[in-house]
Amino acid sequence: MDPVANQMKPGGTGLGRVIAAAGNSWCGLRACWKNEAAFRQELILAIPLLVAAGLLEVSGVERAVLMASVLLVLIVELLNSGIEAAIDRIGTEFHTLSGLAKDLASAAVSLSLLLAVLVWACILL
Repeated sequence: MDPVANQMKPGGTGLGRVIAAAGNSWCGLRACWKNEAAFRQELILAIPLLVAAGLLEVSGVERAVLMASVLLVLIVELLNSGIEAAIDRIGTEFHTLSGLAKDLASAAVSLSLLLAVLVWACILL
């Protein structure tokens, strides 16, 4: 793990805490890129969609909603990956609640993808 990620101490304040939090975030993004194929696929799709949203002839609010719907997919995928990692840390044996937690997180990703498609369709069509 990156040493910057370990610098954030509980109760820390100021710029040091912000820098440490940014380091933790960067480590999380890198880990998700490395370990989660779904995140890689969604990020590869998100980049051209974000560029397109920036170039489309739409209002500022529509542009923001288009971009937010794409970023929400990535955010939910990160949370899904975190839930999966926590469940796997607890144990790899099957447990109904572990399966439920993973299924619910996966459903959240699916709904965020559906939302993005609906937002793009409503604004562009």
